[in-house]
Amino acid sequence: MLTHPQIDPVAIHLGPLSIRWYGLMYLVGFVLFLALGHYRIRRNPEKGWTSQQLDDLLFYGVLGVILGGRLGYILFYKPAFYLSHPLDIFKIWEGGMAFHGGFLGVLVAMWLFGRKTRRSFFEVTDFIAPLVPLGLAAGRLGNFINGELWGRITSGDAWWAMRFPLVDQQPRHASQLYQFALEGLLLFIVLWVFSSKPRRTGQVSALFLLGYGLARFIAEFAREPDNFLGILALGFTMGQWLSLPMIAIGGVLLFRSYRKV
Repeated sequence: MLTHPQIDPVAIHLGPLSIRWYGLMYLVGFVLFLALGHYRIRRNPEKGWTSQQLDDLLFYGVLGVILGGRLGYILFYKPAFYLSHPLDIFKIWEGGMAFHGGFLGVLVAMWLFGRKTRRSFFEVTDFIAPLVPLGLAAGRLGNFINGELWGRITSGDAWWAMRFPLVDQQPRHASQLYQFALEGLLLFIVLWVFSSKPRRTGQVSALFLLGYGLARFIAEFAREPDNFLGILALGFTMGQWLSLPMIAIGGVLLFRSYRKV
């Protein structure tokens, strides 16, 4: 059985200031977004995207992630708590972000960006979809370094079992690494290859919805549910229930796009 390395969550100590690995992973995600975006702009000049628009997209996206992720966590996971403690809404440094909320925030941000630049919503989302998964992978790696969002208990004889000493001594799934591989690396490869050829508007976005939803739904079977929610109806977690609409919408959009003459 493997043991979590218990890496110091602070990567760099600068006296009273410190730089955490999780923050660095966010930075890595932003840098990868820009690097991949510039590559796509150079390879597809006929699309009319510019470096300035890419920078603006990142700014809009960051705002969407932060505001949407926080509001999503509040509404999806702990509405009663924050209704009773409204000032805690602003304590972002204590944690509490939800991917699905951040995703909705980004969608709103991309719609606003599209209106500003006179591009359709799906033109914008088709462009950014292949740029996102490696950032998600970096985030999941940050989760692993921090030893958070650990997996469910599994067999101690399993070669993949990992002990998280800060949690307990039980053999668990390293679900952060599963999500790193599925939501990050695999989804990136699929989207990058798929988008490398001309596609109808909306197809790349639809594949992202379908692919992420499926990857997250599968990974949740190995991830320990939030202790304040547990397992919900039909044996699914909150993450799985929030992924189902993504799977359904992505599947329908992709099916309809191929049915068009």
